[in-house]
Amino acid sequence: MIHQIGYKLRQQIHKFSGELCTSMGKVASRFVEEAIFGLSASGSVRLTEIARSLEEDIPLHATHKRLSRNLADETLAADIEKRVLHLGAKHIKKKTLLIVDPTDLQKKYAKKMQYLARVRDASEKTIGKGYWLCEVVGCEVGSNEIIPLSQELWSQNAPDFISENEQILSLVTRVREATNSQGILVYDRGGDRREFLIPWTQDSSCHYIVRQRGDRHLLYRGKPHNCLSLAESCTTPYGATIIKEKKGEEKTYSIEFGFVPVRLPECPERGLWLVVVKGFGDTPLMLLTTEAMRRNRKVLWWLVDAYITRWRVEETIRFIKQSYDLEDIRVLTYDRLRNMAVLVLAASYFAAVWLGTKAKLNILAMHAMNAAKRLFGIPDFRYYALADGIKTIFKRIGKGPLHSRDYEHPPTPQLSIWPI
Repeated sequence: MIHQIGYKLRQQIHKFSGELCTSMGKVASRFVEEAIFGLSASGSVRLTEIARSLEEDIPLHATHKRLSRNLADETLAADIEKRVLHLGAKHIKKKTLLIVDPTDLQKKYAKKMQYLARVRDASEKTIGKGYWLCEVVGCEVGSNEIIPLSQELWSQNAPDFISENEQILSLVTRVREATNSQGILVYDRGGDRREFLIPWTQDSSCHYIVRQRGDRHLLYRGKPHNCLSLAESCTTPYGATIIKEKKGEEKTYSIEFGFVPVRLPECPERGLWLVVVKGFGDTPLMLLTTEAMRRNRKVLWWLVDAYITRWRVEETIRFIKQSYDLEDIRVLTYDRLRNMAVLVLAASYFAAVWLGTKAKLNILAMHAMNAAKRLFGIPDFRYYALADGIKTIFKRIGKGPLHSRDYEHPPTPQLSIWPI
């Protein structure tokens, strides 16, 4: 049974990589398939582990050398990201949340990695060495299903670097173009910048929910007011109880919420709404949005729930980093670093989305999750178990990715019930 499931998973990786490589040559296409298989089978971004998982009948050093050479392709990251985004955009609807989340990739002990920069470790709140990452993930309000859309790595020491704002705006622009301006951008406190809010507000097709720091001035009844002062004086007639899990512990919050109609001083022609949530801390949670609010509990709760859904992206980032051990990346050149980050995006899309697009593939995904044999069952965020299961299956069957000859002799004719 495990060999049948493994064969089917290899078929799906072959089919998925074919979708990603429609415009690539034979060599690049083979490399992408091997990389996605290797990442899934080894759970590691280290080229030695990827090479070992391929189990080729040549010296490991030769496989490693070939992978390293192919990983240096300057056009690879752009091509793969474009195709992943094209596939993911098909799942984006008008009210789908497009969660933008910059993060960091820490390399504390690295010395020779190209353009190594100073970055802030968000978890430890310290300055260290590493690179910046920005990810965009699609998610429906209140859903546990995620759609990895785009991921980019950069360094402020790279010669083509302009600014962090430019990097994030360019990434968001690519996502919005691919989705035909469908979806609602969701950004935490870092999105409260003039460089973001002004162009997004001026574009009538752009919809967003951005958390405010509180130091911005907004127009209320035609006059400028401090955002925090408006929030503190805002009436919050609706209430709810929220249970949030953090570090394995549950904490209950009794919250109240309401809204104030506002406008940006720089873009007074477009109406905005400041949704205020009290109860998460001493300072109100302030969400500036383009979505029309009114005195209706259901309408307001949708907006609050949309931001609460944004917290799930933190788990998504942990999934991507931990399932493929992204912080253990050891390639030295900048092009290879950026390419590996996008290949990890592709591998996470395969686990999170590709295996769930058809009912029969959902069954396959359940077999993979069961193979993980987790002591406490399958958690709500199932992608950890799914990635673990895929890795477990590939380790047990002990074979690399499919080649054309493998289709001629499948392990059992019973597999004909599966779509190829």
